[in-house]
Amino acid sequence: MAGILEGLKVLEMGHVVAAPAASVMMADWGAEVIKLEPLTGDMARGIGTPLTEEEKTKRQTEVNIGYYFQFLNRGKRGIALNLKEETGKDVLHRLVKWADIFMSNYEKSTLDKLGAGYDALSKVNPRIIYGLLTGYGTVGPDKDERGFDYAAAWARSGLMYMMGEPDSIPPPQRGGMMDRVTGSNMVAGVLAALYHRDRTGHGQNVEFSLYQTGVWTGAEDYGAVINGRESVKHARATARNPLWNNYQTKDGRWFWAAMLQPDLSWGNFCRALGHSEWENDEKYINNEQRFANREELIRKIDEILLAKTMAEWEVIFRQHNIIYGRVASPVEVFNDPQAIANNFFVDLHHPAKPDAKVVMTPVKFVQNPAEVKGPAPEIGQHTEEILLDLGYTWEDIAQFKAKNVIL
Repeated sequence: MAGILEGLKVLEMGHVVAAPAASVMMADWGAEVIKLEPLTGDMARGIGTPLTEEEKTKRQTEVNIGYYFQFLNRGKRGIALNLKEETGKDVLHRLVKWADIFMSNYEKSTLDKLGAGYDALSKVNPRIIYGLLTGYGTVGPDKDERGFDYAAAWARSGLMYMMGEPDSIPPPQRGGMMDRVTGSNMVAGVLAALYHRDRTGHGQNVEFSLYQTGVWTGAEDYGAVINGRESVKHARATARNPLWNNYQTKDGRWFWAAMLQPDLSWGNFCRALGHSEWENDEKYINNEQRFANREELIRKIDEILLAKTMAEWEVIFRQHNIIYGRVASPVEVFNDPQAIANNFFVDLHHPAKPDAKVVMTPVKFVQNPAEVKGPAPEIGQHTEEILLDLGYTWEDIAQFKAKNVIL
């Protein structure tokens, strides 16, 4: 069955995470995505961290297909071009004429130097939807600053500052986390522009920044700032709503109690903990009273929850309709029957590792399901095929190789 974006043509000139994450979503959804790389390849192909001797020994028996790059680039065709050569720019322009969408997270100044800025490409194809992701935006004093998501979307945006207990060391984000959030915004933006083009015939220049995505993600904290107050970090021992807090069980497991409307949930929670008398206790009878006595109440809840294991509490919580979420490790999630039932992890179809899986894009099209079409391309794997599709001849291709325009 055809994907929901069948027939859409996307040219991605991205590197590392954010723009590739955006285009891989569209590839899973049926779009034809061509990944344009320099002759040296996407920076993500070489990213890695030093291994301990134990890790080196363990991995000697493993087939290394480069999961990081595979996850972000599966299902795309790949072309490698030297855009510093005029012939390379000519090929880029022919690709842009072919494409509906061009997206990149290269620096704006670099794109302009390579003839890949919006002004240049919109002359080649006035209907092009041009998606540009920067660290901090294209105007303002820091418009030329470089910034990965750790710096621009996590640290600079206020998210890192607000995480953790008061006076604790600000924690790092997980790898590529805010890049993928930004990539999802990028998909929404370029598809909205495409809808506009279909109605008006006009292309669009659409800009995104890691910094603004971080601020949008932490928007609730800015409600306080806008009204002249300081945002308050969550402190477990003095949580303003004890039913919106994290707790530990007998076996050292943690869970998050997620009862955002505490007055509606209070009776069930009391009965789940085996203290139905608390429901009408004057000290805890409503949200205001629980707030006033929150430190005492949290200490009591802590003591009770430490008497049973997480598995035991889960049975009780479900019997009493308690809203909660256990804190799970990635290994647990990978083996979670709920995740498996909903196809969170799907086959990559990599010939070198038939059992390889990747995380699936988090949108379910019921009538036109998304699917992973295959592994990520090697550097320039489809260069000749794409050039022939664009109308070049084998003689042209031989000349391109001689001039170091392609591999």
